[in-house]
Amino acid sequence: MHDDHVLIERRLHRTLSRVERAVYGERAPLEVAVWAVDGEPVPVADALAARYTPAKVGDRWGPPWSTAWFRITGPVPPEWAGRRVEALIDIGFLDTHTGFHAEGLVYRADGSPVKGLNPSTRWVPATPGEDVELYVEAAANPMVLTPDNLFWPNQLGDRETAGDEPLYRLERVELAVFEQEVWELQHDLEVLGELQAELDLGDPRRWQILRALDRALDRIDRQDVAGTATSAREQLRDVLQAPARASAHRASAVGHAHIDSAWLWPTRETIRKVARTTANVTQLMDDHPELIYAMSSAQQLAWIKQHRPEVFARVADRIKAGQFVPVGGMWVESDTNMPGGEALARQFAHGKRFFLDEFGVDTEEVWLPDSFGYTAALPQLIALSGSRWFLTQKISWNQTNKFPHHTFWWEGLDGTRIFTHFPPVDTYNSRLAGRELAHASRNFADKGGATGSLVPFGYGDGGGGPTREMLARAARLRDLDGSPRVVIERPAEFFARAEAEYPDAPVWTGELYLEFHRGTYTSQAKTKQGNRRSEHLLREAELWCATATVRNGTEYPYDALDRIWKLVLLQQFHDILPGSSIHWVHREAAANYTAVAAELEQLIAEAQHTLAGAGDRQLAFNAAPHARNGVPALGAWPRGETADPTTVTQEGDGFVLDNGRLRVAVDARGQLTSVRDGDREVLAPGGVGNRLQLHPDNPNVFDAWDIDAFYRHVAHDLDEASGFAPTGNGVRVVRAFGQSTITQVITLEAGTVVFDTDIDWHEREKLLKAGFDLDVTADRSASEVQFGHVYRPTHTNTSWDAAKFEICAHRFVHVAEPGYGVAIVNDSTYGHDVTRRPREGGGTSTAVRLSLLRAPRSPDPETDQGRHHLRYALVPGVGIVGAAREGYRINLPERAVIGGGPVEPLVSVDDDGVIVESVKLADDRSGDVVVRLYEARGARPTATVRPGFSAIRARTVDLLERATGDLDITDQGVVLALRPFQIVTVRFTLGDPAS
Repeated sequence: MHDDHVLIERRLHRTLSRVERAVYGERAPLEVAVWAVDGEPVPVADALAARYTPAKVGDRWGPPWSTAWFRITGPVPPEWAGRRVEALIDIGFLDTHTGFHAEGLVYRADGSPVKGLNPSTRWVPATPGEDVELYVEAAANPMVLTPDNLFWPNQLGDRETAGDEPLYRLERVELAVFEQEVWELQHDLEVLGELQAELDLGDPRRWQILRALDRALDRIDRQDVAGTATSAREQLRDVLQAPARASAHRASAVGHAHIDSAWLWPTRETIRKVARTTANVTQLMDDHPELIYAMSSAQQLAWIKQHRPEVFARVADRIKAGQFVPVGGMWVESDTNMPGGEALARQFAHGKRFFLDEFGVDTEEVWLPDSFGYTAALPQLIALSGSRWFLTQKISWNQTNKFPHHTFWWEGLDGTRIFTHFPPVDTYNSRLAGRELAHASRNFADKGGATGSLVPFGYGDGGGGPTREMLARAARLRDLDGSPRVVIERPAEFFARAEAEYPDAPVWTGELYLEFHRGTYTSQAKTKQGNRRSEHLLREAELWCATATVRNGTEYPYDALDRIWKLVLLQQFHDILPGSSIHWVHREAAANYTAVAAELEQLIAEAQHTLAGAGDRQLAFNAAPHARNGVPALGAWPRGETADPTTVTQEGDGFVLDNGRLRVAVDARGQLTSVRDGDREVLAPGGVGNRLQLHPDNPNVFDAWDIDAFYRHVAHDLDEASGFAPTGNGVRVVRAFGQSTITQVITLEAGTVVFDTDIDWHEREKLLKAGFDLDVTADRSASEVQFGHVYRPTHTNTSWDAAKFEICAHRFVHVAEPGYGVAIVNDSTYGHDVTRRPREGGGTSTAVRLSLLRAPRSPDPETDQGRHHLRYALVPGVGIVGAAREGYRINLPERAVIGGGPVEPLVSVDDDGVIVESVKLADDRSGDVVVRLYEARGARPTATVRPGFSAIRARTVDLLERATGDLDITDQGVVLALRPFQIVTVRFTLGDPAS
């Protein structure tokens, strides 16, 4: 019996290749002409009017990142009348990596789009009786990956270095008759062949299928496949009609095309990828009304509205019909570890508002299949955006621990729970193949409580989407014995049914930490620094512009801020901000951040100048949420004397810095050997602070994405200073190593030790860390995340603990024992590690390290090369609120402005643990003032929020600034009773100041 099984499978494989070739019967040639675009892509009208030159199959075309337009013409043979005819166009596809190299979009002679071309869909419908005249916009995107889907260092990731040799060869341009019955036979054979391979060899159903396949193969005449296809299909009818078992897993299939907004291509190419994919999808819907397609990322739909309005019109029609389903509710599928709290709130505000304004759709599903881990702040933000459900697939990539659920309630930082699903198919690019569906059924962790899962199907990452072949599989698997039931439906239908079926699903509390891709917290430091700086500049611009509008009647820059926010949100996409894109993407990001900074600096300066008024006093503007140096939070005050002057004295071969609050000893290596906070020594016995270490960084698989645990096996201390001298109120240390140099100025600022750091970095495949050995016994560390902080273990008791050997934090990491805590704050660093270490004399100490720079070579061989400036600081003797305060302070330095009197804050809060995250004017341009704040301690305070203006009404609102409740307002303001880490957005309506 075993031999029969093997022989039938081999026979099937050989015959299928013959059947596939017979799908197209009679053929006829087409004429080709070409126009090579000089430079960037051009509008369709320009291409239609261009002068074309004759071309032929076999011609080479396409230097990297260039565009060629092919004009394809010819008559349809009249004898083909009544038959389905298609143009077959292969522009030189290298393999089946759909979306990763050459692609095309086909237009009619009138400029209307037809469909996309890629390795999985090389056909275009033709009309019998009409001459063919098609135009193909062909993109010569280089294949950055190796043929076996691996990354390797190369110069193809930027048009400035990719060269100008043509990459592709025109392979096929012809007309052919489409043999429908042969195509149907092909999918009968494929579906049954894949199904039987997943069944146990002892399952009678497997042998029923094998015998039926054997009989069908007997009927196929390889010399006349079209003429014998019907007879062969007859042999398969009974096994294809056998209904699924009552207990069969239900696979809710949703058409999808994951399109990275930038990755191995720049955003300009993503704009065209979106047009190709959506044109494909809407064309496919013409023939397959059963297709449901889900698309996230408002930015991508905004792109086609702007650049391909004719495609956008087709999409809008299909959305109205309910086939094309917006999901996600975010501007892009962003990273969720590193964007700041306000930025994540704006991802939802801008994304959901776009879907509402354009289509009248209030999305309920948050769709993030490919982001690299998920912050514990996300459930509350999802709820505050008006969404209900969350989907991802990426956690299945965990290297160490298999996540225990596929359907569950995810409980976030503040206790908010969101119904969540991880598709057990373990891909967001399913082909609906038998192997995939069988895996989904076997892998599903919630059997007994739930009966189904979601399967996103379609080519993705570089786009492409569903194909008619996938829909053919879905039709056969709708109700087929031995297979999960495949039902094409909207994501909301799946989620509503799953939630109703499984209301007592298990609960997962806290972040969804991805045990993989930990290097993304550090790669491309300039991109991360640009993001951090942009977020804080936006905070300042909104605060001071809103204050100037309310106080002085200036015009609020709604349009400019909206545009800038959308650009910053775009660059938080999960392959831009994490640093895992090609050089072109990060070069462009740097230019964008520079332009954003210039425009925001101007808005801030203009608003502050207006607020300062006439005068010759130096005012200090403080945009941070806590008072400092006599300046109120969110206001301005005449600058006083600098407090706590620092003395610098030489002791031995080092120096001591003392400002009356801290006494810090710095040795000739540039390391801190003592930090005295009053009577307490902050550093562990025998330990140091500001230990700079260099590690080899050679991850096993993904260079830019990963830091693997074995990097810790080898460390080189950068403890030789080539320059060491006092400077001003601090000391200056220079370290030269390899081809690089680090210059640091160490100073004291009130209760902090600040490290102002310039790095000229020219290392390759190295990781630079800065560490502090702290005399604190802590079994957990607190890392700032959006709107709060999370605790993570400093020990490795379990495999889950040990897997968190590199963690993400925003502005601070805090470690504490009862009565005493220490923070490390930064202005642009996200990657950290925190570990327990034996302490001299007994007990344990805690080591906190920042990951400053990496040097991966793929996909960008120039990652982080060049000059960097960053700041970090040691803050002894503070609790969580103090850590948060200093984190804001290092990111929001005071601004000195010459003017008249002080500027009272537009809003104030009477509790330092209730932090104002943003102050702005309402997006609807009503003039209302919107204040977003959060509880930062993890406590339950009652706080009073006082507007510094006449307010006649106060309401709580969601992230889209829609009212959720009324608040009582008195002369003192509004009183809020908050739960731990709660986010509250208050909307104030201004009264008449004269009343």
